[in-house]
Amino acid sequence: MIEQRWGQFHLWGPYVLLGFGVLMSVATSGVVGMGRDDWYVAWTLVGAGLVLQAWWGVLARSRPGPSPAGMLYYAVRWAIAFVLTWINPFFAFYAVVGYFGAERLLPPRLVKPGLFATAVIMAGSQSGGLPPDGDLGWTVFGGLLAVNIALLALFAHLAVQEDERARVQAATIIELEHTNTALQQAMDENAALHVQLLVQAREAGVADERRRLAAEIHDTIAQGLTGIIAQLQVVANAGDDDLAREHLGRASALARHSLGEARRSVHNLSPTALEHDALPEALEKTVAEWSERTEVRADFTVTGSPEPLHEEIEATLLRIVQEALSNAARHAAATRLGVTLSYMAGEVTLDVRDDGHGFDPLATIQRTGSGGFGLDGMRARAERVAGSLTVESEPGGGTAVSARVPLVRHEH
Repeated sequence: MIEQRWGQFHLWGPYVLLGFGVLMSVATSGVVGMGRDDWYVAWTLVGAGLVLQAWWGVLARSRPGPSPAGMLYYAVRWAIAFVLTWINPFFAFYAVVGYFGAERLLPPRLVKPGLFATAVIMAGSQSGGLPPDGDLGWTVFGGLLAVNIALLALFAHLAVQEDERARVQAATIIELEHTNTALQQAMDENAALHVQLLVQAREAGVADERRRLAAEIHDTIAQGLTGIIAQLQVVANAGDDDLAREHLGRASALARHSLGEARRSVHNLSPTALEHDALPEALEKTVAEWSERTEVRADFTVTGSPEPLHEEIEATLLRIVQEALSNAARHAAATRLGVTLSYMAGEVTLDVRDDGHGFDPLATIQRTGSGGFGLDGMRARAERVAGSLTVESEPGGGTAVSARVPLVRHEH
């Protein structure tokens, strides 16, 4: 828009200013002392100026920048304005267009000389006309010329600043456009990623539920069935009816317990042991039942101040103890076992130690490719609640399982 307006000014501005200079010169011809010969020269130059402007109006369309034709147009126009201003100072209105067209018409090395030449005409007009009269006239002319040059320098400096500001603004706009484009692309990518994450979350949820059910089955039903089989083997080899009935009763109790745990696993409910008891009481009963069933001495200890924990934390610790006890019964051949539940600042620890055969954890991992389903299950349970699990054991040195979980209190 601004470029179009300046284009209109460069096209029609010289006509308007030349016409205004003619009007002012006619009005002041008597004061200035213009004679017939002066008017003859003036009208000739005005006509030449009109022809020159018409010629350049056609030619400028194909030469928008500095060119030899533009230099010729600027020089001839300056010469016409100089002579007209010599005849009558009010023709300087026509000369003022030299200030606005220098950069468009002249190459960079001639812009300052062109502006200086225009300043000479303007200073001559302002000092009373050309040529200056006497020493005072030349002094006034020189002062006015200096003022015009200073104003030119000031305006040029301001123009440079404005151009720089415009350049920075243009660069900022381009950068913002690029940023907006990149932001839109990022938003599109985020939308696609969101869809992908939803799909992955659903898949992870399905996989996590499968792992949960597998762990629950392993920790409850499988252990219960193992216990039932052990009790039935005793019955099969028992010669005493009372002993057989005792172990059959234990097998029946294990079967009912396993059935309840199976139902709770399907519905993702808390373990049966935690249904009516807090964690310390549930662990104490679990350890006592295991000791009675396996005839291995087992002690349970609580340190610190017991606090109600989040259901998931309590269920995790109970399942870890159940798995550790099951492993000890099947593999350790221990004569003594101890379970310690410790409440500390910010965390709860659970230690299960036995004096059984022990094993080499590294050798187990190398042989099976994992720590065994039981150990992996315990570790996965601890990590699921932002905890950790470590196993220390060596052949003939017993086994120690230690779980550490955050102390997350029960939400009332």
